[in-house]
Amino acid sequence: MRFASLYVFNVVVLLVVGWLTPARVGLHALWASVILTLATLFLKPLLKRAATSMSSSGTKFVQYLAVFAVEFLIWALTVWLSGVRAGNVWGWIVPPVILLVGWVVYDQVDDALSRKAGELYDAAGARIAGSRSSASPAPSASSAPSSAATAAGRQELDDGLTPEQRRMLDELG
Repeated sequence: MRFASLYVFNVVVLLVVGWLTPARVGLHALWASVILTLATLFLKPLLKRAATSMSSSGTKFVQYLAVFAVEFLIWALTVWLSGVRAGNVWGWIVPPVILLVGWVVYDQVDDALSRKAGELYDAAGARIAGSRSSASPAPSASSAPSSAATAAGRQELDDGLTPEQRRMLDELG
């Protein structure tokens, strides 16, 4: 799924590159996007490691320069392995900047989608756990409403320990 979404995003970015720069992209964007997507998927983790190591020893300018160098390398690979033509010097300099901006946008969108998927996963897990606990006998209607201490006590009881094991642990600590 991640490959497909990044592929579509890269097709759009490459078409924008062809529209805003002297680079000739055209229908080559379809194949070039495969190259760009693979390079992004394999070089992005390396880039994050390099940026992390540089953050302790360098300035933001050095980090951005390193990111630009990686983007330039990815652009050069894309031009070399596809039918995309860079044209003049601006066709070599401007597209990596556009790719960098596109990569930042994609990263933000990807992080937001991953966060939302995690929230949905957690909510589904809570509903499943809630349905399992509702299968157990419910307390009588005459019992007092739960307090925070009661809820904490019930949660503590769900730790999988027997009362004897819990007592032994309490004696140790």
